[in-house]
Amino acid sequence: MKNLLPRELVELAAVVIEKNRAAGRQITVAESCTGGLVAAALTEIPGSSDVFDCGFVTYSNGAKQEMLGVSGDLLETFGAVSIAVAWEMAQGALEASGCDVAVAITGVAGPGGGTDKKPVGTVVFAKAEKGKSVDDVVADRKNFGEDKSRADIRYQAVLVALELLLPEDSE
Repeated sequence: MKNLLPRELVELAAVVIEKNRAAGRQITVAESCTGGLVAAALTEIPGSSDVFDCGFVTYSNGAKQEMLGVSGDLLETFGAVSIAVAWEMAQGALEASGCDVAVAITGVAGPGGGTDKKPVGTVVFAKAEKGKSVDDVVADRKNFGEDKSRADIRYQAVLVALELLLPEDSE
């Protein structure tokens, strides 16, 4: 076995590492529904430790609060799968790691757990960068489809997160 993960993830992770190395950036991730898969993709790349500092797998709300400083009020008001929580996860990862860029992912991978407002397949992403205003929110909510498998949803979420880790001038 050459790689543990699918080729497409590994190839994109290699580009993320290469472009961030060239930009002199250190990166981190805060993952919920992907359970460490973004970090796993990044660490498939030899020499990734030049760029990838650490990852936070904050699956529970308690972990989001304790490790990343996500507000309990935000979690209660908006729920874990929200732009507000993803943004606070990204900010918390940036602060805790001291990295240049952080991407956060939170979502409903299913097959259960969905609601009318947040059906299975809903995933929210946020990106925080050192030196940028906290008012400059970079976040997005995607729905990959209730008809998709848990694996499909998580796979698509990892691809989006990796894309977000690319420096803006290389996108």
